Amino acid sequence: MSKGTAAILVSPMTAVAKAPVWLRRSGIVLAGSAFAALCAHLSLPLFFTPVPLSLAPFAVLVLGLVLSPRMAAATFAAYLAEGAAGLPVFSPSPVSGGLAHLFGPTGGYLLAYPLAAALISFLFRRVGRGYISAFACAAAGDLLILTCGALWLAAFTHIAVMQATALAVLPFLAGDALKIAAAAAVASGAARLRPRTA
Repeated sequence: MSKGTAAILVSPMTAVAKAPVWLRRSGIVLAGSAFAALCAHLSLPLFFTPVPLSLAPFAVLVLGLVLSPRMAAATFAAYLAEGAAGLPVFSPSPVSGGLAHLFGPTGGYLLAYPLAAALISFLFRRVGRGYISAFACAAAGDLLILTCGALWLAAFTHIAVMQATALAVLPFLAGDALKIAAAAAVASGAARLRPRTA
């Protein structure tokens, strides 16, 4: 291979590496929020609860495990801002979009996303990078999402917390366990491919 050909092949990677930090971080945030929106649209409404079965929490778990706490929180802050602005990033719902959706019956889950992602990232960077560690950190973040979702639903619909738990937590435990397991597998595999970072 000639030097000229090698230079052509290497230059795009060099350009990416030399891109300004803010540009790379912005790209990560936008890509992450797009991934969250895609997962949110993979949802199934349930007749007995206003909360749909959605893959959006999976996006929170995965991005929390693979991004830094600051980047994870920024990604989901951007996701919420996009939804509040009326972009179709949230799970389909009979509630109109924008702020009405953000502060609707599922608002507790949505507003918990940035905090849960940051918590998962914070914990995962302070324990071993294996599968069990990833599973435990993702489970902690998922528990935070479910708790906020149930408390918000109880306040929003003026029902008892136990009743809200039956509507907003119990139906999702089995599915969330699968999401946690899958996110942990993705993150622990990715962690083995890169050096440990703070």
